[in-house]
Amino acid sequence: MALADTAALPRSSNTMSTPAVFLDKDGTLIEDVPYNVNPALITFTERAGEALKLLDSGGFRLIVVSNQAGVARGFFSEHALTAVENKLRGLFSSVAARFGGFYYCPHDAEGSVKQYATNCFCRKPRPGLLLRAALELRIDLEKSWLIGDIL
Repeated sequence: MALADTAALPRSSNTMSTPAVFLDKDGTLIEDVPYNVNPALITFTERAGEALKLLDSGGFRLIVVSNQAGVARGFFSEHALTAVENKLRGLFSSVAARFGGFYYCPHDAEGSVKQYATNCFCRKPRPGLLLRAALELRIDLEKSWLIGDIL
C-alpha cells in the first residue's frame, strides 16, 4: 500500500484508538546541535523529560520524528542514526517514559549522496513519517499531536 492511501490509515474505533504525540527531535526534544550523531552531545531540552513523563502518563505513545538531511549531504551515514536512537531510548528510560519509536527522513533533494538525493514524501512537513508510524504502530492520527519548533 502506498503511504498516500489514506483510506487504510488507522481511524478512531473501539478496537484501535492509540493516540500518539509525535515529537520533533532537534530543538524540541533535545538541544539542537546541527548534524549531530554523537550520543555524548545528545541532551534533553529544558523540561523535556518532565513533559515526556506527563504525556506518557496521559496515555500517549511517544514517537520521535526527525529530518536527517545529514545523511543525504554526506555528513554521516544512515547507520550512525542507530546510536542516536539508542541514546534517545536511554533518555526516555531515565525519566520513566516509554519510547514509542524513532522515525527519520534521510533525504534531501539537494543532497550529494545520490541514493538519498530525492524530493521524498517522508521529509517534514510532508506527512510520510507520521503516516508510516500510524500504519506500523496502529496509531489513531485523529487523536494525535505533533510538537515541533518550526512551522
